[in-house]
Amino acid sequence: MIHCLFIKQPDPALFQAGLRQLNQRFTTYAATSPQPLPAPGLLITPEIRQQSELYLPMTEIRRLFYRLYQHVLSYPAIFGSTPFHTSPSWADCFTGLPVWLQISANPARLLERLLDDQQLLTRFLFFSFMPGRYNGAGFGRYPEQLDWLRQHLKTQPGKNLRILDAACGSGEGTWELAELLAEQGWQPEQAQLEGWTIEPLEVWAAQTQCLPHDPQREKNYQQRVQPLRERGWGERISFRAVDLLAAQIESAPFDLILCNGLLGGPIIHQPRPSQQVVMQLAALLAEGGVLLVADHFHEGWKKRVPEAVLGALMEKAGLQARQAGGGLAAIRH
Repeated sequence: MIHCLFIKQPDPALFQAGLRQLNQRFTTYAATSPQPLPAPGLLITPEIRQQSELYLPMTEIRRLFYRLYQHVLSYPAIFGSTPFHTSPSWADCFTGLPVWLQISANPARLLERLLDDQQLLTRFLFFSFMPGRYNGAGFGRYPEQLDWLRQHLKTQPGKNLRILDAACGSGEGTWELAELLAEQGWQPEQAQLEGWTIEPLEVWAAQTQCLPHDPQREKNYQQRVQPLRERGWGERISFRAVDLLAAQIESAPFDLILCNGLLGGPIIHQPRPSQQVVMQLAALLAEGGVLLVADHFHEGWKKRVPEAVLGALMEKAGLQARQAGGGLAAIRH
């Protein structure tokens, strides 16, 4: 069961003092604020944001919910993906929550429900650490890259392949690679696919094709991969938690590495960590292997980290880079 693996039962007593203070703050907010309280569909104006932050400081709300994450997860949480990390006010945070979490304009009520309802808590944790902006719709996110890979695979007929999906998220892209190999005539025993992500909940989701926070997407996911499982591809795909910024990663070399939605955006964009990840991935490539990098970041990130910069990092790592598949392809010679 997932509860045994990752999620522990919370102790409400640890949150009582913070909840009392938050409830008191909200009572004052509701009684005296001239601006509307947070509500589903509310357009957040500067005035609403200011009043929300005045009565319900986001630092206090953030502290309580971070304590919840730390208390119930069996591993160190990475807060950057959570809805509380960058929200400038509780009003902004509330309107960004899915409907099933918009329980009350009072953040204390949400926390109380999470402490009392383990099923809701589980859904909340998956929503927090697997947000839609990271995982998108799952399948079909990089069609140009898939088209490029179809052509590339035609140059590798019958070859046994080791493939890595770095920053694989919940694993749909990894299964899509297996789908592509099967389409091109590969048998399961001719390929080994690995998906790596830093987030353990994503590893579990990829292994089980279960998405507690998104039942419809979970159903589509399972239906999509069932034919591959029936043909034995499930035995050729594995997932594990890996930090690409770790000092050294032990692994046999790969013939193909995909790294989508990681480099040059909100997660990794500073020169030193970007170079470290590129060097790490380059070292994992077999001779003649290919590293593919693509993203769907907002154009603002393209200005901060243009493809030319990523290409230069690849060249510095000993790879020959060029535009391909809606992103970059770099070959190790």
